[in-house]
Amino acid sequence: MVHGFDDIISVENLLEAWKEFVKGKRNKKDVWEFSLRLMDNIFSLRRGLTDQTYVHGGYQEFKINDPKPRNIHKACVRDRLLHHSIYRILYPFFERTFIADSYSCRLGKGTHRAVNQLRQLAYKVSRNNARTCWILKCDIKKFFASVNHTTLLNILLEYITDKKVIWLLKQVISSFSPGIPLGNLTSQLFANVYLNKLDQFVKHKLKARHYIRYPDDFLILSEDKQWLEKQVEQVQKFLQDNLKLELHPDKVFIRKFRQGIDFLGYVILPYYTVLRTKTKKRMLKKIKQKNLELAMREISEESFNQSLQSYLGILSHCKGHKINNEIRKMLKTKNTPKSGVFFV
Repeated sequence: MVHGFDDIISVENLLEAWKEFVKGKRNKKDVWEFSLRLMDNIFSLRRGLTDQTYVHGGYQEFKINDPKPRNIHKACVRDRLLHHSIYRILYPFFERTFIADSYSCRLGKGTHRAVNQLRQLAYKVSRNNARTCWILKCDIKKFFASVNHTTLLNILLEYITDKKVIWLLKQVISSFSPGIPLGNLTSQLFANVYLNKLDQFVKHKLKARHYIRYPDDFLILSEDKQWLEKQVEQVQKFLQDNLKLELHPDKVFIRKFRQGIDFLGYVILPYYTVLRTKTKKRMLKKIKQKNLELAMREISEESFNQSLQSYLGILSHCKGHKINNEIRKMLKTKNTPKSGVFFV
């Protein structure tokens, strides 16, 4: 059972949501200003929600290139606090409805678990590389921008009967168009709820035993190439008819596992995993930039170390000895922090 509207807007939940939201953001100007009158702002938000006069604000847009150009839309602090409050209550319920092999934006899942699971499934299908394992890899075209608001709300109505909760979710969903914004915490939940329909179709209608999704990329593994070829048309039809989505025409292919599968920044092969070339170049460029910022005292040693450990963590999941050596050479400067830096 989904918790109700009163659970979402309770002062206790809003305060817990604030604790989660504010981590790593206390020095941001807008967050700091909101925190100066925290309780007044929380009670004001709660009043607007209680009498249903709350209106979601607009978004600040900025661009990132990680790895490809994306438009990120950031809501104001008040609205982002509400997103966290909604997520805290609704995520535990919807989590139970998801299949085990969707890995995006879920506790205990993530990129590396998805990559490891792909390898395990490929071993299973190929019987430890004794047979050919074929992999159908698909990508949904402009997924976040293509999410249909009416369809999303209809899916939510299948699970939620509290009219006030639906009213609140409508405020969030209708605050952005077209689709749902990259940058909202609630968008992560909505994306999984939306594509859970696809997951259920692939597992229960197509009877695909070996399937992985993260977040709008998905793979089906089989010994039978012809069977996989037949599934493409069925998946496309389901997406169009039920979710108003399309497969990306240039990002659908069937490939042998032993040829290597490009997935989530890695290339996974039967006996080892390597970083995708673009991922490697982007990582080295970012580390070089961070090292320069440290030399110019634009970032702290702690911040530099955190970024470096993150990149080295990525390398710990693949064959990355040569890249480690490149990073070592790059960081042999008097500005490189001594403490806390390690190499895998």
